[in-house]
Amino acid sequence: MAKGRILVVEDDTDISNMLRIYFTSQGYEVLVAPRGGEALERCRQQLPHVIVLDIMLPDIDGYEVCTQLRTNLRTSHIPIIFLTQKDERSDRIAGLELGADDYITKPFDIEELRLRVQNAQRRAERESLTNPTTGLPSGKMIEEQLRGLMRRKNWGLLYLGLPGIEAFNDVYGFVAGDEVLRFAALIMSESVDNLGTPEDFIGHVGGDDFIIISRSDRAKPIADALIKRFNAEVGTHYDFKARQQGYIVYQGQQVPLMTMAIGIISPDMQEFTDIREITEAAADARRRAAAH
Repeated sequence: MAKGRILVVEDDTDISNMLRIYFTSQGYEVLVAPRGGEALERCRQQLPHVIVLDIMLPDIDGYEVCTQLRTNLRTSHIPIIFLTQKDERSDRIAGLELGADDYITKPFDIEELRLRVQNAQRRAERESLTNPTTGLPSGKMIEEQLRGLMRRKNWGLLYLGLPGIEAFNDVYGFVAGDEVLRFAALIMSESVDNLGTPEDFIGHVGGDDFIIISRSDRAKPIADALIKRFNAEVGTHYDFKARQQGYIVYQGQQVPLMTMAIGIISPDMQEFTDIREITEAAADARRRAAAH
């Protein structure tokens, strides 16, 4: 299993290839973007755990990339390490003021960069900012978003789970189970991109628990699209026999292939006074969805 996903944003192909080869050999999944616009698009498609970002890029500079990532709810938590030839104090301060987590200048020591990447990822996980499996916001960031709902109107919250994943994990192993979680996170991101708003939030609570916060009128279309796609594609994670049968045998019982259960709540349904009421209502809505 990969240690994490790194996005290298660098237009020098010699450097980007060297980083890709090195970090892949260290057990990371490495994505490369030679332009700032492509980096932003890659983050929309597949969240990295850490971004190594050059400042001097052919389209928009690294400062602008950092600004856009930090002002987007879905990417604001990702650790960013600036990698650049600029070594002026003012440049370092400018990068850190924009929210970068670290700064390293060229030429650099590859081992030092590895340690900085490792520390940035661990710090984010330790502070409960990201889920280590999916890279989605977790812990404190989810709680912060839920508290923000108290000051908002016209919101819709989707609480998602994957009935059947416990049996799947026991039969196929946790590595296969983690792949399912990453698949679920990917289609959530794509569905929100297609049907939600740029301000929507996706979080991974833990295990197979996820939340999406959107507008109330977008919640059901997002849920319908997610369920349809998950049910259509989840079979690829099973073996041929299970796909043909439509079930796996677990503890002597036939357990259907995984589905996606989604509970939806909004302030139109009831008045909420604190986040505990929101989470309880969301959990109840998901239980009812799973029972149908």
